[in-house]
Amino acid sequence: MNLIDGNNIAESVINELKEIVSLQVEKPCVAFVRVGNDPASVSYVRKKEKTAEKVGILSKLYVLPNSISENDLLERISELNNDRTVHGILVQAPLPHHINARCIFNHVAPSKDVDGFHAENLGKLCQEEETFISCTPAGISELIKRKKIETEGKHVVIVGRSLIVGKPAGMLFLKKGINGNSTVTFCHSRTPNLPEITRQADIVVAAIGKPLFIKPEMVKTGAVVIDVGINRISDPSKKSGFRLVGDVDFEKVAPKCKFITPVPGGVGPMTVAMLMSNTVQAFLKSRSS
Repeated sequence: MNLIDGNNIAESVINELKEIVSLQVEKPCVAFVRVGNDPASVSYVRKKEKTAEKVGILSKLYVLPNSISENDLLERISELNNDRTVHGILVQAPLPHHINARCIFNHVAPSKDVDGFHAENLGKLCQEEETFISCTPAGISELIKRKKIETEGKHVVIVGRSLIVGKPAGMLFLKKGINGNSTVTFCHSRTPNLPEITRQADIVVAAIGKPLFIKPEMVKTGAVVIDVGINRISDPSKKSGFRLVGDVDFEKVAPKCKFITPVPGGVGPMTVAMLMSNTVQAFLKSRSS
């Protein structure tokens, strides 16, 4: 079993971006929009701000009340779309229930959509055009590339079908060229005989949002397992009373794997690193347009 160290690879990506940014007269700028004070969202945005600072990217944080109307949030995004000093916009999920998240994500200008959630950017990904790719799938692809894991002709099973992770990850494995040319199967909560399908996979991507869901009997010996999940489960032995686990039962599955990502320290750091990469791309494109 070879552990895929996401922290180490993310650090390499960040250092490369830092070098690019250091050569620029102007600096890239990303705007973070956070609605409400959900503790997880506060923590995620703070981490993104710190990483942006490390790269040399300027960041602006807009904290809006949980009660904000959808129209008012759309207006705020329009202002950022029209702000030439802002090169990337990230609206932190989840949003309050009274706001249509898909409508909000699609209101971000595609050229500033560093999260890669806009329908135009998702469509370009399907058409294999250059675009912003949502950060977690982009991070998975980067891990695969830097660990030199072969994808051509391999069977990839994606367990999860979200627009944020599952679907774009599958498109990246399916595309022609490097890190692609795979045969992709999408599975989800309604898939019958799921273990029978996952056992056929050379590469399993677990993104179903259920703690410790992927068991050893669901993975063939020598498979590559990419765990996207991050879940809190009760653990009285911890000071916090909980611990973080993925969608994969790591301790039991790892001995069967050729490569596996841990949680934490696997895909998570790459998601933030690829957000910074998208922001630098957005900045460079704005300079050349």
